[in-house]
Amino acid sequence: MSSARRFECLVVGGGLIGMLTARELALAGMGVGLVERGETGRESTWAGGGILSPLYPWRYPDAVTALASWSQSCYARLADDLKAESGIDPEFQQNGLLILDTDEAAQAQQWADKWQRSLVLVDAQKTGELEPALGGIPAQALWMSQVAQMRNPRLAQALRTSIQNLGVKLFEHTPVKGLVLGETGIHGVLTEAGEFNANQVVIAGGAWSALLLESIGMTLPVRPVRGQMILYRAEPGVVQRIVLSRDRYVIPRRDGRILVGSTLEDVGFEKVTTHAAMQELEAEARRLIPALAEYPIEHHWAGLRPGSPRGIPYILQHPRIAGLFVNTGHFRNGVVLGPASARLLADILLQREPILEPAPYMLDDWRD
Repeated sequence: MSSARRFECLVVGGGLIGMLTARELALAGMGVGLVERGETGRESTWAGGGILSPLYPWRYPDAVTALASWSQSCYARLADDLKAESGIDPEFQQNGLLILDTDEAAQAQQWADKWQRSLVLVDAQKTGELEPALGGIPAQALWMSQVAQMRNPRLAQALRTSIQNLGVKLFEHTPVKGLVLGETGIHGVLTEAGEFNANQVVIAGGAWSALLLESIGMTLPVRPVRGQMILYRAEPGVVQRIVLSRDRYVIPRRDGRILVGSTLEDVGFEKVTTHAAMQELEAEARRLIPALAEYPIEHHWAGLRPGSPRGIPYILQHPRIAGLFVNTGHFRNGVVLGPASARLLADILLQREPILEPAPYMLDDWRD
């Protein structure tokens, strides 16, 4: 085996989670290789909206909020660091989240009080002031002023450049066919380009992670969930805030483009767009922001999110196979949970004091 294919650690998966994990390990001084079945950042990472908050965050278990809170506290700094390291601005913007659904206001307020998050019930006048482009202004809305966003394709591009500058070796278009195990633990992975050796391997392959782990008899309840989105080519200032209503959201970018999403479809690995979904998203977009009827739809795409039973990602070390780690199952929240997930995985792998208690992110039958 060539030394060019021997590393201290291999990360399988070049999405946001895999690249953030590789960056954490490289910053700790490890020699890291990353193998990706396609191109880095082009699957779920590229397809999402980049909101730095779970949608309706009070609906999630505390384990999700804990990861999100840690990530939210460091994202502005991370954006600055990545811009400095790569020359690419991932466009961090704190323009707030306006939620038009208020039937869970009491539950939302309890969550906000517990986690010390800014959440205010505002009246119609304030709602209209916050987002003048709304088509219908409800009597009340929930306003979360602290919520920010990242432009996830630019975030992926910045990360790719950053980790390369840190010495991470990227191997794109290199599907992993299986894991190479020895008597004492994992030895690496087998790809269509041959074998890559490492005594520590991190599986961060998003929706494809479970398929790879099946080959060693590990059942991971992560499945693909298709999400479709549309992108309007509008002008800066048409929409001011991130708007959420009936599980559909509108996200304004700096250059005027506006994302509208997303569907949730259990169709396996079928990553195709449908006319029905585009019509439904277009109707929701015009309901929320009537002015969007004046602008063209520039793009319509689909992505496969790695769904997990309660939205809690799996961040763990295999209890019986030495050197095998998993970081996947982030569902719709890969961007907001990514930095904390990568840091926690690195803490576990490097045997450092973890930023959070690891137990909630293990498989149920592995917990004490």
